[in-house]
Amino acid sequence: MSESERSPLNVVVGVTGGIAAYKAVAVIRALVLEGHDVHVVATESALRFVGLPTLEAISRNPVSHELFEGVAQVRHVAIGQSADVIVLAPATANTIARLAAGFADDLLGTTILASTAPLVIAPAMHTEMWQNAATVHNIATLRDRGVIIVGPASGQLTGTDSGPGRMAEPDDIVDAVLAAVGPKDLAGTRILVTAGGTREPIDPVRFIGNRSSGKQGVAIAAAAAARGASVTLIGANLDVPVPPAVTLVAVSSAEELAEATLGASSSADVVIMAAAVADYRPDAVAASKLKKDTQGDELTLRLVKTQDILASLAESKPADQVLIGFAAETENDDPALLELGREKIARKGCDLLVVNRVGWTTGFGTDDNSVVVLDRAGDIVMEASGTKPSVAGRILDLLNRTRHDTST
Repeated sequence: MSESERSPLNVVVGVTGGIAAYKAVAVIRALVLEGHDVHVVATESALRFVGLPTLEAISRNPVSHELFEGVAQVRHVAIGQSADVIVLAPATANTIARLAAGFADDLLGTTILASTAPLVIAPAMHTEMWQNAATVHNIATLRDRGVIIVGPASGQLTGTDSGPGRMAEPDDIVDAVLAAVGPKDLAGTRILVTAGGTREPIDPVRFIGNRSSGKQGVAIAAAAAARGASVTLIGANLDVPVPPAVTLVAVSSAEELAEATLGASSSADVVIMAAAVADYRPDAVAASKLKKDTQGDELTLRLVKTQDILASLAESKPADQVLIGFAAETENDDPALLELGREKIARKGCDLLVVNRVGWTTGFGTDDNSVVVLDRAGDIVMEASGTKPSVAGRILDLLNRTRHDTST
């Protein structure tokens, strides 16, 4: 279903008192331009950052902000009851704490508690506040309740500091809002995703590994589950939380990932190999920690190849299964990068290959990604860049088109 075909939604946008409130105007405007009926519930603090006339002009509806207004219409619960989806942008540390505790002493709190609609929040605060143990606990609580968290991104904050805590971009927030309410175009589809980076043990305390955080693979799994798929995620040493709707199988080494993936792949309609799997592992693993005083000035490790999981999946996959591989390369030249991707998809035999550039500050562990997707013939079938959740959505859109083309 295209955006233009989507039925109009009743969207409640909660705006709270943070400097990022000015970006909420862009969120509201984008939703209105998509044809949705947008109602703003602003806290008193929010109105000190963005004026009431601005929010009313952009939303094309009166703005609600007082708990005791419209008492005869029971507005303190009616707004939430009528919502198809609620989004908070920005969601301050204070608001997040109040949500986690279930406070309902203002209009925004009662609106949320009175609603059964999906709730999307876009945190925005200084890095120290985002990383504070209280906020970490509150976010985990909200995730467990099924609240969809968008961001925060890492970047320039208020003042001179920079780091995680910057509110996600309006387009990404809008994408998350629309994904939260459908369409469920992957309902009935069984999807297996791998994510993270494997660790190959040297001894009980050391390993050979890579810098993959698992963000892209987890974003794909989360987006697929939100679109109705039954999702199993085989995660290797993930640095990001996994949504409750996704079944997680935790692994560590390439051997463990291969065993879990090959064992589960036969029952999957789609397999997406987003994990960064080690190409080599130590031939032998020491039973105890290797000591400098016994090893001397040099330590030699003999490495052997790990199993090529993607190629193995391609050899054994059912005819109607879609297999998507990932290729992380450090090549800076675009044509050369594409050529590496074409060589890889020819060797591996997967249906689609997602090629992305990685480096010291690119790809692994970042919030953004830029990818080119190749088909079996080596032709470019999609290019996407942006946050990893937005790239995940584009990959799933391509997956749907691919499955449709295969079945017709």
